[in-house]
Amino acid sequence: MAEPLIALVDSNDNIIGYGEKQQVHIDGILHRAFSILICNGKGEMLIHQRAHEKYHSPGLWTNACCSHLTESEQMETVINERLMHEMGFSCPLKHLFTFHYRVEFDNGLVENEIDWVYLGRFDGTPSPNPSEVAGWKWVNIEFLVNDIEKNPEQYTYWFRHIMQEYKHKVLEAFHKCRVA
Repeated sequence: MAEPLIALVDSNDNIIGYGEKQQVHIDGILHRAFSILICNGKGEMLIHQRAHEKYHSPGLWTNACCSHLTESEQMETVINERLMHEMGFSCPLKHLFTFHYRVEFDNGLVENEIDWVYLGRFDGTPSPNPSEVAGWKWVNIEFLVNDIEKNPEQYTYWFRHIMQEYKHKVLEAFHKCRVA
C-alpha cells in the first residue's frame, strides 16, 4: 500500500498540492509538518528516541510525536491519529506556534517544513509503536533545555530548533501545564 501524499505549501503556508513523502524530501520541497510536545503535571516533557530504522535522524531524541499533514485530512484529525500511532495515547492538543525551517541531512534528504507545534498534557504511561520509537522518557524541562545546549548531536534538528528558538514559549506553556 502506498503511503499517503503529504501537503505541499507555499511560503505563506497555503496548500498548493500533494507529493510523495520520500520524493518531497529528496527534492527539498516546502511542505507542512507538525510537532507535538507533551507535558505532565510535574512539568516534565515526554521525549522519544526515534527508531533506528527511520529514514532520517534515526536513534536521535525528539519531541513526543512529529509527522506531516496528509492528503484529504484535517490537521486536528492527523495530529491525534499520529500521536496514537506513535505513542499509544491521546490527549487534547492545543496549537502553540508555527515556524519554518530547512535542513539538509547527511543522507541527501532535505527537510523544508512549515512546522505547526502543538502541546498536550498526559499523566499516564505511553505505549509506543516500536517501528517508530526505540525508547522514551519523561525529562525535567530545565534539564532538557540545558542538555540540548550541551549535547545537540543527540537531538533532532527540528526539536533543537523548537527548544532553542522558541524556548520562552515552550517554558511558558509548560509552566501552565504544571499548574493546570
